[in-house]
Amino acid sequence: MTQAVVVRKLGDDFQGRLFWFYAALLLIDSSNVVRVAFETGPKAFDDVLVGYDAGRPSLDHRGQKVLRDHFQCKWHVRPGEFGHQDLINPAFTNAATFSFLQRALQSQQQHAPHGNGARFRLLTNWRLAADDPLAKILHHQSNAFDMDKLFDGSTDRSAMGKMRKIWRDHLAIDDAALRLLASTLGITLRLESLEDLRMQLNDRFTAAGMRTVPDWETPFVYDDLISKLHAQGRADFDRKTFRELCGDEKLLATGRDDRPLTLGVRSFVHPIDNLDARCDATLNLVPHFDGRYIRNEADWKGKLAPELRTFLVDAAKTTDHIRLALDAHVSLAFGVGAVLNVKSGKTVEVEQRTGGRRFWAPTDLPDDPAWPKLQFLDEATADPGHDIALAVSLTHDVTDGVRAYIAKVSGIARIVYVRLDSGPSGRSVRCGRHAHRLAEQITAHVRAMAGVSTPRPKVHAFLAVPNAFAFFLGQNQPALGHVAVYEWDFEGGRGGGYSIGLEFR
Repeated sequence: MTQAVVVRKLGDDFQGRLFWFYAALLLIDSSNVVRVAFETGPKAFDDVLVGYDAGRPSLDHRGQKVLRDHFQCKWHVRPGEFGHQDLINPAFTNAATFSFLQRALQSQQQHAPHGNGARFRLLTNWRLAADDPLAKILHHQSNAFDMDKLFDGSTDRSAMGKMRKIWRDHLAIDDAALRLLASTLGITLRLESLEDLRMQLNDRFTAAGMRTVPDWETPFVYDDLISKLHAQGRADFDRKTFRELCGDEKLLATGRDDRPLTLGVRSFVHPIDNLDARCDATLNLVPHFDGRYIRNEADWKGKLAPELRTFLVDAAKTTDHIRLALDAHVSLAFGVGAVLNVKSGKTVEVEQRTGGRRFWAPTDLPDDPAWPKLQFLDEATADPGHDIALAVSLTHDVTDGVRAYIAKVSGIARIVYVRLDSGPSGRSVRCGRHAHRLAEQITAHVRAMAGVSTPRPKVHAFLAVPNAFAFFLGQNQPALGHVAVYEWDFEGGRGGGYSIGLEFR
């Protein structure tokens, strides 16, 4: 097989796996997906089409209703990067005449003339060039363009203005038409390998009740089936026809009722992984946020906390075995643990994306004495207050940020700095058992520091940790008492630093 044929086959597999990734949603009753197709749709955006229930549409980054997503998939064997100039170059998408933006404009004018109802998305494993203005306008929570940054009021002499002018001139349109087009566009940077995508498919197939393919089996039956369907002219499926396909091809799993209940909580949108696809039920808190920022600070207590508790308690009544997928702020991950605490009597596993997607549980791996160990540094402040600050640096160091925040507030008399002897990193916590043990050790240390004083000190928690660890620490909230969890301004859009998130008593 020639290299060109191999490359084409890998590209076809990538497109096919994206089809299965969304098609599995057709078997999930709670999903709003009602149609999935491949090789269907407007020119250049016909690789995968996802249609949504008009009564339960998807929502874009502006809160506008979306009835269809049209994908253009571009898979590259070798790593590379691209920028705004590539979107006007036909060669970038292996086209002879029309560029990505030209095809996008044609599609938008035909299928979303008023700038809503449909999205046109480029999905690629190439990276955006870090110094390109295109990288500055891509909203990573939604994969959409940040319209405020694209149309920032700058002149054509600025970097952003030059990009707008290049696009306008290429398309022969004005700013108003460009704004309409840009509002329908998205770019998803799918940087995982085909094997990573295969692993995600198995997770989704499990949620949908479809047959998974073990990692040790080299052939992936779903890749070959796409070619068969294409030859038969079967490329467009609704809920009924897809279930019939799965039955005919023996794709449905057995023993589905024995699997755990999978619950999702999201406060932001993961670039590619829609929790609805693999969860039995999902609490969608995204409307309360503008990107990572909550729209109304009072909603943490007034809306999010009661919605979270109601969702989890109602769901937990139906099963004793729960799997959690948390695309959520750290205080929400802690809060899920606080609701499903150690007294709940539930067996809980938490999805963690560190080193590939795995479900962490307190008994997932045997103890290993080589795992990184905790180091504690207790520090007194000059404040005569009663409260304790808990600064946990597992993924990165929070010391400077915590000290800067505490210097501006009153009531915090002591600080507990916690880190691992290996130093902070994305892989410092090795598994669920490790996370569970660390959470218990931190809880014991804070309780010992608080002593038997009455009232018990309020704990201000500043956590740079995996969400699965935040969950396990949250399960110890009854032992910690009154806990306030703080959120870090990762994007710097509100001046940087910490702001309070959820509180638990």
